[in-house]
Amino acid sequence: MRNPLEAAMALSVAVALAGCGSKGAASAAAQGPPPVSVATAPVVRGDIATYATFDGQITPVYQTTLSTAEAGTIASVDVTEGDFVRKGQLLASLDTSQLQASLKAGEASVRQDQAQLEKSAIAAPVASQQYSSAVATAQQNLQAALNSVRTARAAVASDALTQKADAELLAQQYVSRQTYEQAEAAYVSARETLRSAEQTVTAQQAALRTAQTNLNQRGEDQATIAQNRAALDEARANVELLQAQIAQSSIVAPFDGQVTQRLLDPGAYAGANSGILTLSQVSRVYVVANVPDVDLPYVPLGKTVRFSTTSLPGRTFTGHVFDVNTTPTSGTLSYRVRLLQPNPDLTLRGGMLVTVTTVRARHVNALLVPNQAVASTPSGSVVYTVVDGKAHAIPVRVGLQTDTQSEVSGNGLEPGAVAITSQPTGLHDGSAVIVPSGAAPGGKAQGAGAH
Repeated sequence: MRNPLEAAMALSVAVALAGCGSKGAASAAAQGPPPVSVATAPVVRGDIATYATFDGQITPVYQTTLSTAEAGTIASVDVTEGDFVRKGQLLASLDTSQLQASLKAGEASVRQDQAQLEKSAIAAPVASQQYSSAVATAQQNLQAALNSVRTARAAVASDALTQKADAELLAQQYVSRQTYEQAEAAYVSARETLRSAEQTVTAQQAALRTAQTNLNQRGEDQATIAQNRAALDEARANVELLQAQIAQSSIVAPFDGQVTQRLLDPGAYAGANSGILTLSQVSRVYVVANVPDVDLPYVPLGKTVRFSTTSLPGRTFTGHVFDVNTTPTSGTLSYRVRLLQPNPDLTLRGGMLVTVTTVRARHVNALLVPNQAVASTPSGSVVYTVVDGKAHAIPVRVGLQTDTQSEVSGNGLEPGAVAITSQPTGLHDGSAVIVPSGAAPGGKAQGAGAH
């Protein structure tokens, strides 16, 4: 058993301890609710951007199905699918044996018509000179005949006077009958000469008319030359047509590219404009995307954008907007936007599905916090920071937002501040908070929050 003194001392200690406990409880009650544990992240400066994405597809820059304008049996197809060809390279041709035979006949006709034209062209000037000379000669002969007529008429008149005088002198017996008969014979001869001269005039007049008629032949000779020239032109045109048909019976590559389809083989009959080969240009490709009208401002001509495809995981490509269609795709409010993309290694293939990404807006050196750090209150958005172990509410304006970050600005918010990224129930300006050790960087703020 304890003695009375020990019992009294024990009672005194118990009373004293009970009194101390009551004062501690009263002090704790005066300090308010206990601190709440929060997650935090630092406020940082950095760049932030928002993006728009569109579905698209790879298409060749050029893709055409090649055919011939002529119909015929295919003689050769010199390429197959997968072959790369150069512009101007012969790819396929039709059998042109009949056209070649017709061409030879046409070329012979050209030579014949050429000779005929040259012959008529040479003969015409010679004939024209002959016609002119004949007219001049006929005119001279006619003039000589007319002169002969005048001379003959003068002789007839003279001999007629002589014959008449000798007849009167014979009647008076001043001249002999022989003299009279000589005068009579001379008169008859002169009359015959006159008739002959007049006949010569008539003949020379006819000759002149003939020569003048022949002179008009020069126009007919020129008409013959024109006809021969027209025949030559027609023969040449026929040759050119046959040459064109032969040329159009072959297929040559219209551009550098790759054969992506071989539709017909040698021996098959190809109708006019029947597809034989498909050629695609793949060293450059289009990236085609449909962009809603509300996003058109973000894809102006020349803007740099990115695209990727699940066919090439882990790779991202960069291109520039090449063109933007001015009319929407049928039945939609989307517009075709194309990138013209170099493809030297042929990595991008026609038909690949891609995702095109473009920047909507970008701000540099902005204040950034995790999205969870922005709290909504009746008076607006706030960011809670930790200052001396308490939550400090800072009203902010929210700018750009991504899936993880928000751009904020507000008085008193600086880089390095510790923002609360969790929003426990009852958190308000001035709430006591505690940051678990290692939950956030920071010096004073973290240490204060840990107490």
